[in-house]
Amino acid sequence: MMLHERDTQQLWLPFERKCFDLLQQCQRHGRFSLLQIHAFILRHAIETNVQIFTKFLAVSASSVGIGYARKLFDQRPQREEEDSFLCNSVIKAYLETRQYSDSFGFYRDLRKETSFAPDNFTFTTLTKSCTLSMCVYEGLQLHSQIWRFGFCADMYVSTGIVDMYAKFGKMRFARNVFNEMPQRSEVSWTALICGYARCGELDVASKLFDDMPEVKDVVIYNAMIDSYVKSGDMFSAKRLFDKMKTKTVVTWTTMIRGYCNNKDIESARLVFDAMPVRNLVSWNTMIGGYSQNKRPQEAIRLFQEMKETTSLDPDDVTILSVIPAISDTGALSLGEWCHHFVQRKKLDKKVKVCAAILDMYSKCGEIEKAKRIFDEMTEKEVTSWNAMIHGYALNGNARAALDLFLTMLKEVKPDEVTMLAVFSACNHGGLVEEGRKWFHTMEEFGLIATIEHYGCMVDLLGRAGHLEEAEDLIANMPFEPNGIILSSLLSACGQYKDTERAERILKKAVELEPQNDGNYILLSNLYAAGSRWDDVGMVKNMMRKNEAKKKVGCSSIEINSIVSEFISGDTTHPHRSNIHLVLGKLFMHMKDEEANL
Repeated sequence: MMLHERDTQQLWLPFERKCFDLLQQCQRHGRFSLLQIHAFILRHAIETNVQIFTKFLAVSASSVGIGYARKLFDQRPQREEEDSFLCNSVIKAYLETRQYSDSFGFYRDLRKETSFAPDNFTFTTLTKSCTLSMCVYEGLQLHSQIWRFGFCADMYVSTGIVDMYAKFGKMRFARNVFNEMPQRSEVSWTALICGYARCGELDVASKLFDDMPEVKDVVIYNAMIDSYVKSGDMFSAKRLFDKMKTKTVVTWTTMIRGYCNNKDIESARLVFDAMPVRNLVSWNTMIGGYSQNKRPQEAIRLFQEMKETTSLDPDDVTILSVIPAISDTGALSLGEWCHHFVQRKKLDKKVKVCAAILDMYSKCGEIEKAKRIFDEMTEKEVTSWNAMIHGYALNGNARAALDLFLTMLKEVKPDEVTMLAVFSACNHGGLVEEGRKWFHTMEEFGLIATIEHYGCMVDLLGRAGHLEEAEDLIANMPFEPNGIILSSLLSACGQYKDTERAERILKKAVELEPQNDGNYILLSNLYAAGSRWDDVGMVKNMMRKNEAKKKVGCSSIEINSIVSEFISGDTTHPHRSNIHLVLGKLFMHMKDEEANL
């Protein structure tokens, strides 16, 4: 407590000191206690004590509501000479309760109806309101008021204005205010630098960072590293990271996220392993990084390590990070553990978590469990419908997927992902006419077909044998075909033995993906089926020339919550001998069954 306030309290009467002490403790006792204190204030006429009345209003705003506090303010006596401390406390209460527009209205009322003279605290608080509410017009008006009352030279007020303009993206205004400041703090520099970084002007931000005269703290370093990470410039981020003498968990985690987003998962893991202290966000970032970079085994191993070696409790982000890895590996036991954990922690109230669990069960073949979760959801968003439609499609139940889509149309508007799920269902069910119909209906939903939607249609037409239509669709779509689309059509050519078309498609595919071994193998198999051995040799030579190597096949299976991976040609598995023995016996049984048919 300030010395002035202590001196003031020494002049108070005993019941005034008692009232102030009660207000200090009031927030622990609730609304009823506050009403009793209000009665005490009225009975002893303490409302004339500005300090006590201000404290009472602040407690009322947080315990009962800002409306009640404002009513008390308007009903108080002696309103002609407004106390700055009291008025500023009400403005601050509006800010803390996020009633930003009301804080501006209250200030206007004060200026219009009373003799209130704003000070630097008034303008600092109102600037925060403008910044948080992104009220550009009110911010410009406020800046003119600051000029009018002569607070432009105040470092705290000017810093707030710089930060406000920077958050608005008006960097020219922010720079002008910054340049005119007679004195700048580290916060002033940080506000301007972060503004340029957010607007993508990293060159300017970097120069200001280098010119910053004060000792740079961890906040500005973290802001710059985060900006470099978001722009994909990991070299500059690493340079700053290495210069930092003190690093926080935020610093380390930002670097991990940057490396994961740049598909440099090994560097991300090195940073993760070097962290002196890890929090849940760090673990989530690394687990999610493995999942998004198609390294599901590592994601699951790290998740299990977190469970076994730390006291951290997974949250919804953890579940959303590891569930894709569980879906990719089919680790159903671990998926069920996650489901039970979600239920126990009441995380199933979150729509995204429910949709992720639903999607996991669908991809693991447990479509009935997925349907049960879908039916039990009290709130269904588009993502929930999409997951269920896609689940039916994956499990070969195209008609159920389309029926659910028709039900969805009565409740919510589909998005681009919905249509991909619908086309996937048509693809799995061979429903060409249905696919065509919904493809041409997308515009009615206000949706524009992306290259992914065209790719689904090419795959649908190709699988159904409509190769010429599929090729025409590729030629007429408003995008350059990607490798996935060309490989899809090439596969269909192989299925329907259309060698001439396959040769034509392969030429385009090789230009895009010269090292995609699957494309060469498809055409080579076509040539082999026609005993065109010279052409088979030509394709192999082309593969060698383009350094396209056949990828090793692998599969995985989960037993007792442990996922085992098997790689073609691998001789290092610890149970290799027993596995081959069992496979040999199974082969013998199969031969016997075949002989008895």
